[in-house]
Amino acid sequence: MADAWSVRVVGKASEVSLADWNACAGMGTERVANPFAQAEFFRALEDSGSACSRTGWQPVHLVADGADGRPAGIMPAYLKTHSQGEYVFDHGWSDAYERAGGRYYPKLQAAFPFTPATGPRLLLRVSEAGPALIAAAEQITAGNGFSSAHATFISPDQQAMFKAAGWLMRVGEQFHWQNEGYQNFGDFLGALSSAKRKQIRKERERAVAGLEIIHLTGAAITEAHWDAFWTFYQDTGAKKWGRPYLTRPFFSLIGEAMGERVLLMLALRDGKPIAGALNFIGDECLYGRYWGARQDVPFLHFELCYYQAIEWAILNGRARVEAGAQGAHKLARGYRPTPVISAHHIPDPNFHRAIADYLARETRAVIEEIEYLDAHAPFRRDQD
Repeated sequence: MADAWSVRVVGKASEVSLADWNACAGMGTERVANPFAQAEFFRALEDSGSACSRTGWQPVHLVADGADGRPAGIMPAYLKTHSQGEYVFDHGWSDAYERAGGRYYPKLQAAFPFTPATGPRLLLRVSEAGPALIAAAEQITAGNGFSSAHATFISPDQQAMFKAAGWLMRVGEQFHWQNEGYQNFGDFLGALSSAKRKQIRKERERAVAGLEIIHLTGAAITEAHWDAFWTFYQDTGAKKWGRPYLTRPFFSLIGEAMGERVLLMLALRDGKPIAGALNFIGDECLYGRYWGARQDVPFLHFELCYYQAIEWAILNGRARVEAGAQGAHKLARGYRPTPVISAHHIPDPNFHRAIADYLARETRAVIEEIEYLDAHAPFRRDQD
């Protein structure tokens, strides 16, 4: 029961100590398997001005304190005044709600900001704190007259808690690469059809002609590297979203605080960076996040974002690569369609019924598409 726990709201991640936050994110330890769950990640977002009230991401983290006086669980959450940077699209919901006379924003959002990566939405040092945090989110939503509360890209082990609380479950689709015990990139290519093997070899050859690809992590990433990547990121962000979500200080902060979890891949021409891809290193997964280039090189995007990520994951024993939102073009590069789950608390009974009906139809369509695409994945179906 929520009443058995003391749940409070903090206005910044830095109001919780690094040790306490990461003990929750690490399920009772301070070793955090998912880099986006780390206190350092949230602090960098907030301290850099990337996730703050000015940008429509006001921190309202829910903290359940244990009997020992330390946080037993945390729901990282934000008060949102728009639906940007979430990658689970509810613009149609907001339009319908407001046409009916309601006010959709602000809403409560439990998420890794700007990061469509699966992970825990409840950071639990004590597992029993999970339902209390969900109940607290519901109470905050009702008590403030918010239209809704949302938890996006929930890790499989936590989905049942939200479903048991009556939240509506939404199925989406991403493309993830799965490591089937490959020993090297050639081993992975051997699992593909001959046509796809040839295509990928040609793409890689063309992509790197005249270029040098380097991998940087930790202290090897300098401010000059971040300056170069910031240029790439700004260009891509302006094309996709109108303006980049992240500020330049975010990259310096993340490099300083958790550089060992960052993998920056750069393409150099004559020793100068012309393109880059930023990844985050998890214990089981490599998460591809941002890419950009200042020269148009055929297939370089596929090389830096997909093939280099696969190669690194194989060599470093990672089970999968998550390459971000959308992108059916990833299918031809060996990334398979994968369901991703979000949960939605809709207090208004009429709106709840309407969304539930919509989700029932949407879920059937998404599952059918995943099954269809998976049947057409480029993997061998014979022994040629």
